[in-house]
Amino acid sequence: MAFSLAPTATLDGYRLEAHETVGSTNALALERARQGDRGRLWIVSKRQESGRGRRGRAWESPYGNLAATLLWVGQSELKLAATLGFVAGLAISDALAAVVTPGRVGIDGGGQGGTRFELKWPNDVLAGGAKLVGILLESSLLDDGRYALAIGIGVNVVAHPEGLPYRATSLAGLGSNADAETLFLALSDSWNANARDWDEGRGLARIRDRWLARAAGLGSEVAVRVDGNVLSGVFETIDDDCRFVIRSQSGEAVRIAAGDVHFGAVASAAAV
Repeated sequence: MAFSLAPTATLDGYRLEAHETVGSTNALALERARQGDRGRLWIVSKRQESGRGRRGRAWESPYGNLAATLLWVGQSELKLAATLGFVAGLAISDALAAVVTPGRVGIDGGGQGGTRFELKWPNDVLAGGAKLVGILLESSLLDDGRYALAIGIGVNVVAHPEGLPYRATSLAGLGSNADAETLFLALSDSWNANARDWDEGRGLARIRDRWLARAAGLGSEVAVRVDGNVLSGVFETIDDDCRFVIRSQSGEAVRIAAGDVHFGAVASAAAV
């Protein structure tokens, strides 16, 4: 089966560039932007040889996993465009729910025999508390004053990396037989719906509310590592700018724009 776009995505002007193997779909997307691409271009592959995650970390992607990057070119404030990472989280969790048969995947807490995919601030999707999806946004200013945003989405479809400081999983490991092509088809459709809801930022409040409804660890003890320092408290919400808000032991609401979040026992260890 080859990669293909959902009809809804094609009708809305999205295009597809598919590869069997690629260095980095994000890097290729930004290269296309510098070459004059107008955006709404999906670049997808079943293997990345030099994929990366946040803060320059390597992102392993063996053959059969999904590496998908959407090139988004715009003129609005880049800070607002960064909230497309939350759109991406909703879109891929919608796509996962669409392709994974309810009750057939080993995820606790799904309710009604269904599946449970939770969103971890700022850029992960969890299944049963283990990392299944990573999202990475990278940007570049173009010569004409516009920005290019590469919205990278990596999904552990057939395998997940081992030896990580946190739990990870894959769709295959959870008992699903969904493949990268089927998942991307659903993603191209669900992205279209969620981007319309975002509406160039005018619908950010709706996106925020929907994201919070799927948030991992909401109301629980967390530790957030920020520039070498650790802040601890209770995960209270994300604010109107999608910053992470924790309530410290002193009762202060602390807003965090970027950091690594840890829950539960890991949070306790991180705070030491």
